[in-house]
Amino acid sequence: MKICETIEEVRGIVGEWKKEGKSVGFVPTMGYLHEGHQSLMEAARRENDRVVVSIFVNPMQFGPTEDLDSYPRDLERDCGVCRTAGVDLVFHPQPEEMYPDGFCSYADMNGLTGELCGRTRPTHFRGVQTVVLKLFHIVTPDRAYFGQKDAQQLAVIRRMVRDLNLDIEICGCPIVREPDGLAKSSRNTYLSPEERQAALILSKSLAEAARLIDGGERDAGAIRKKMREKIAEEPLARLDYADIVRFSDITPVDRLEGEVLVALAVYIGKTRLIDNMIVTVE
Repeated sequence: MKICETIEEVRGIVGEWKKEGKSVGFVPTMGYLHEGHQSLMEAARRENDRVVVSIFVNPMQFGPTEDLDSYPRDLERDCGVCRTAGVDLVFHPQPEEMYPDGFCSYADMNGLTGELCGRTRPTHFRGVQTVVLKLFHIVTPDRAYFGQKDAQQLAVIRRMVRDLNLDIEICGCPIVREPDGLAKSSRNTYLSPEERQAALILSKSLAEAARLIDGGERDAGAIRKKMREKIAEEPLARLDYADIVRFSDITPVDRLEGEVLVALAVYIGKTRLIDNMIVTVE
């Protein structure tokens, strides 16, 4: 497995693979890898000749009061996970490699980024789109793999690829959970034992929504209300949002129909966690 820090190195290696007719799968990450990331790498390994993983804590997608400085980092551990998953190349650039002096070009979008996480993180998706678009141009993958846990991000990246006619297949992969239901997240490491237990309120709230939908409830407002009431039962939880939107364009719905995203963002102590489920309603 090769570890590269420069764009030039990555382009040289991938260019040789392309000359040999090899397909390339790509998994962009911010590091501190867990089983969810590993599942993306394993999918890329199954479906491509070569696999590239980026490990880059992207400063552009953090707001001024968010956890950029404290975000967990452990490159040696991450490279071990990548080797186990059969990754061929790890791209680990420094911020100045991705954003040199004078950088002033951005990727942005109207519509899909205004709801859910975009309400309280107004610059987040511009940072995500910009770094992902740059990485796509650097790695030139045939397929790129994203986890459903960041479902709004998945929808945004799919729309960006479609709108900008990028020749890349975007592959969404299922959420990986702990045995008790908590969605895997690098930020779970912030939680104290008491907060870790309290964090189960997210998956419990989604389970309550699933129970209502399975029982025939189609009123989105009623389901939102039940999720919010469930979250309010946990003293350590502070709601950011509990919402239901159309998955294709992240617009709120009044009644469930077609493919909808049931999504949550909840603060447990100081840690903001997200979770969701995608449901198809006939």
